[in-house]
Amino acid sequence: MTMLSIVKAGTIGAAALALLPGAALAALDVGAVKPKIESTVAAAYPHLDALYKDIHEHPELGFMEVETAAKLAKEMRGLGFEVTEKIGKTGLVAILKNGPGPTVMVRTELDALPMEEKTGLPYASKAKATWNGAQTFVAHSCGHDIHMASWVGTATILLAMKDRWHGTLMFVAQPSEETVTGAQAMLDDGLYTRFGKPDFAFALHDGPPPTGTVAYRAGVLTSNGGLFEITFKGRGGHGASPNLTIDPVVIASHFVVDLQSVVSREKDPSQFGVITVGAIQGGSAGNIVPDSVLLRGTIRSFDLGVHAKLVEGLRRTAKAAAEMAGAPEPAIEIQDPTKSVINDQPLFDRTVPVFQSAFGDKAGPAPLTFASEDFSAFEQPGIQSFFFTIGAYDPKRIAAAKAEGKVVPPNHLPYFEPMPEPTIKTGVEAMTLAVLNVMGDPAK
Repeated sequence: MTMLSIVKAGTIGAAALALLPGAALAALDVGAVKPKIESTVAAAYPHLDALYKDIHEHPELGFMEVETAAKLAKEMRGLGFEVTEKIGKTGLVAILKNGPGPTVMVRTELDALPMEEKTGLPYASKAKATWNGAQTFVAHSCGHDIHMASWVGTATILLAMKDRWHGTLMFVAQPSEETVTGAQAMLDDGLYTRFGKPDFAFALHDGPPPTGTVAYRAGVLTSNGGLFEITFKGRGGHGASPNLTIDPVVIASHFVVDLQSVVSREKDPSQFGVITVGAIQGGSAGNIVPDSVLLRGTIRSFDLGVHAKLVEGLRRTAKAAAEMAGAPEPAIEIQDPTKSVINDQPLFDRTVPVFQSAFGDKAGPAPLTFASEDFSAFEQPGIQSFFFTIGAYDPKRIAAAKAEGKVVPPNHLPYFEPMPEPTIKTGVEAMTLAVLNVMGDPAK
């Protein structure tokens, strides 16, 4: 008796079958489904393009994505999904059931970055918001707007192909990925207890490689990462009489420079690890010594042991800088590290042949990513997960930049400028294929 006949006889569920070692034998017939996917996404693209540009022009910061979430909720309800909003504050969950079978989660992010966009695009963001007590520009230089349009597009295609899959779609839009806290906020709000634990989880990210490309990596893909804040305390006074002050600007300056010796002299040089101070805030005028200075930064590594060593070195260096100046002990807050995204080997082995069949030489291996991603919070025992990347830049622009000895602006730069088409189409097609490959009916 074949495994497929056992499933049809009801002896074992499709979700359980999908987790068995031999499940990859029931591979998706890419040639049979790709024309339908391509024609459907072509018809849907004008709407997806308009949605993308709307979201791009009106970005919102983490845990403030009220309007963004409302737009996605409206889209998913219009497709027939059962939508629950305000999960993890501003996240949403969209569920669509289509008979017995595995539950498959598809994740997107909602948030943007506290930075000014400088692309000059006609739909460039001019939005502002209050962030950490100050006004800031807001921009989707992260690429999450591409993800959202692809997420809606994938739901659209899967709905149009309901005859080719069975199970439950669990589309999750998480808040505040950029602070690597939004996924955990949704879990803490009962994501898996209220909506069920998925059998499979997928996510994608766009970046500066050429449009139309799809990249993937087995095992560890992204770094561990966590944010930190340090407040150096001093005694303010007149800039002309520094002897009467304890200058936290000088303390902070010593710390920023000395901190790098932790990375270069205490960490094993064969292992990746970095500490970056990305913001220094303190003072109001050139002739006033402030009472305090606030630093914000990030710690990244691939190994949690390395992370622990960097954290210990950071604490020691900060306290030493303050003690050297006779200042009070600094206030140090260090976020627990977000763990690396790790692609499940069986699901990797099952998905990659489908991508290779669909995209040919435009599908290939991805390098390790030094950035962090809290998709890892969704990766729990019993859930097979797969995270892949898609290219977002015009190949001609990449070639022109290379000829000038330059590179195109990557994510998180104010000039990051993904090409909506065909990037969104690639994201939709790749994600749809990945989902069909674990939910599809091989008999179709």
